[in-house]
Amino acid sequence: MTSLSHGLGSSVGRKLVVAVTGLALLGFVLGHMVGNLQLFLGQDALNGYAALIKSKPALLWGARLGLLAFVGAHVVLALELAAENKAARPHGYAAPGRIQSTPNARSMTLTGLMILAFVIYHLAHLTWGVTHPADHALVQTLADGTTRPDVFSAVVLGFQDPLVAGAYLVAMLLLGLHIGHGIQSVFQSLGLTTSSSRGTFAKLGAGLTWLIVIGNCAMPVAVLAGVITLPEGVA
Repeated sequence: MTSLSHGLGSSVGRKLVVAVTGLALLGFVLGHMVGNLQLFLGQDALNGYAALIKSKPALLWGARLGLLAFVGAHVVLALELAAENKAARPHGYAAPGRIQSTPNARSMTLTGLMILAFVIYHLAHLTWGVTHPADHALVQTLADGTTRPDVFSAVVLGFQDPLVAGAYLVAMLLLGLHIGHGIQSVFQSLGLTTSSSRGTFAKLGAGLTWLIVIGNCAMPVAVLAGVITLPEGVA
């Protein structure tokens, strides 16, 4: 416990925790996107996927609690590091052109907080059913007469609202900005970046960023374009 407290008390230790939790959250984002892309496979596929997850409450809640811990550590320590960096140079750099950061790097705190706000809205929309309770209450009746939550229809109905779809698209663009710089920062914090590997990590970051942005944006765009529509009987 003492060594952990000492590690978190140093900026290097906090950067390592931010890097590791960032990698874990990136893995979640990729997995979440792959699961959600089953929207393109239709109602049965997405609803079956959602039902499978909910059928394992121990794993589900373990993942949720772990994810909450990662998010908490990532946000709190990142804010602490940002405050330290700002305090270390309250008047900016003395010589223009020295150690200049990119726009992505300078906006990491802002994009991170905006993404956090979106995640809360996303949970209120599709997990808690706060913002669209009628959609959240929809069920799919199976051939054997049993029912299960109709996640597919709830998602489609949500994305048919241009304001909701627009919010998701903006959030994904912000996520792309955050991830694009974050991936490079992770490898630097872990001490893996060298002059020869910097370009490789930059390409990896760009590739993952575009993959996530395009994959997540494809869903609301497909609904708005009428490629994905509601099942018969759902209005």
